[in-house]
Amino acid sequence: MRKPGVATGALVGAFLTASLIAGFYLGWKLAGLPFVPFQVFDWTARVLPGGVITFGIDSMVKVIRLLKIADTSSAAKAAEQSMAIALFLVAGALLGAVLFAILRALRVRRPVLPGIGLGLAAGVGAVLVARSLGQVSNVSPAIREDWTLAAFAVWGAALGWANRRLTRERIELRGEIDRSAWDDTVERLDRRSFLVRLGGATATITVAGAVIGSLAGGRRRHEVVTGKRWSADHPLPNAGADVTPAAGTRPEYTALEDHYRIDITTTPPVIDGATWRLKVGGLVERPLELTMEQIRGYEPLHQFVTLACISNPVAGSLIGTTRWTGVSLQRLLPDLRLAPTATHLKLSSADRFYEIVALDTLRSDARVMLAYDWDGVPLTTKHGFPLRIYIPDLYGMKQPKWLLSVEAMDHWEPGYWVKRGWDRTARMKATSVIDTVSVDMMLTQADSNTRIPVGGIAHAGARGISKVEVRVDDGPWQEARLRTPLSDTTWVVWRYDWPFQPGNHTFTVRCFDGGGVAQIVDTKPPHPSGASGLHSKSMML
Repeated sequence: MRKPGVATGALVGAFLTASLIAGFYLGWKLAGLPFVPFQVFDWTARVLPGGVITFGIDSMVKVIRLLKIADTSSAAKAAEQSMAIALFLVAGALLGAVLFAILRALRVRRPVLPGIGLGLAAGVGAVLVARSLGQVSNVSPAIREDWTLAAFAVWGAALGWANRRLTRERIELRGEIDRSAWDDTVERLDRRSFLVRLGGATATITVAGAVIGSLAGGRRRHEVVTGKRWSADHPLPNAGADVTPAAGTRPEYTALEDHYRIDITTTPPVIDGATWRLKVGGLVERPLELTMEQIRGYEPLHQFVTLACISNPVAGSLIGTTRWTGVSLQRLLPDLRLAPTATHLKLSSADRFYEIVALDTLRSDARVMLAYDWDGVPLTTKHGFPLRIYIPDLYGMKQPKWLLSVEAMDHWEPGYWVKRGWDRTARMKATSVIDTVSVDMMLTQADSNTRIPVGGIAHAGARGISKVEVRVDDGPWQEARLRTPLSDTTWVVWRYDWPFQPGNHTFTVRCFDGGGVAQIVDTKPPHPSGASGLHSKSMML
């Protein structure tokens, strides 16, 4: 009796793993059960060296920009999820190959039991991965773990059954004909027929699971923003500013749907706001828990804020501006009753992200806040519901979302990304971008009296922008006009009306922060302190 080999095992493993993925997806969308491929991927990202993760992030952003995909954050999240599924599928194929190789070498006559054993071993590994992630869920741990083990056991049993069928059909065929007349082509055709049937069945299961899961998930998990947005019936504070943006400049106020999102998990934590509590512990007189009702009971602080990701390349889309509402941590601190020895707060999130903030920062800057609303409505799940922190002048890597706890400490320690090789301070760098050279006009009769609007944004965290200059080709730097910003913590829209000259031209922009310090002109990648360099745009006019 010669059993099917490694290649066949890999193929069968891939088929059955595709169905397993569909089953996990269906359970996730219908009942909130764990989607194991994402959990495994998230765990892998946690244990890999920081340099590997950084290389992956940089490579992903570069590819997205080369493909000219405008929404970098959505594309990156879709890429992460696709990689998670692909890696899980490859792992399933490898396990199938290993099982078939062992069954062939040992000539096991009852392969279903070893298959179940392999499935349970894989299931135990997945359970341990989920425990290490500590993800928040509305489903009890026992149900989640039983579901995971049962699904893997069925997958393993199916692997063993497929091995048995392939072996049995070969034996039956050999028994029906004279061995001397045996043609290996007959065996290959029979196995091929079985694999085709198996592939068709798993494809049907996979597609059905994916479609049903998507439809059910769309009804079950579609997020509806409740309440009227602040921007729906309020003018922006600079509505009467003298300088109007050049046509084609990005919106000064970012729509919630367009705000960038970067986080460390393939899917965001889903938190029940009714049972959520912000736990305060460590060096405090007495541990306490704050409800959202209590936090909202403090005098609200409203701020127009520009947030940017440290991974954002020059002129990238990982930046956005909106109006945030929350409570100033400076106002909240006395009620936390910190011990005199406390010097820092460790803020931890539902996705196991964490950052350490110095108490001196909180006491000296009332703008540092715990935010619960944006544009007048509660935070969405993807953007940190129910609570996130905002710290002026720092990149998003220092600002946890989905906050669960605050721990008072007497020392500093590296946060999540600092531990993985990113900048300790992560202060936003001054940067300027050309959004548009507005040539949507007839230029056939244009002359030197014609003005071409050039425009974009400049940003320097909470330091503000004092000046923006534009250079055309190798000409002198010319000062642009600045639109009054929404606040001292938002980007500034600039505009330069260029005297038209026909030909191919390169426009370059630079800015100076509120203290008159020029932006860094040396081109550097985002890692480890944020991207720098001058932005240019070339056009034939």
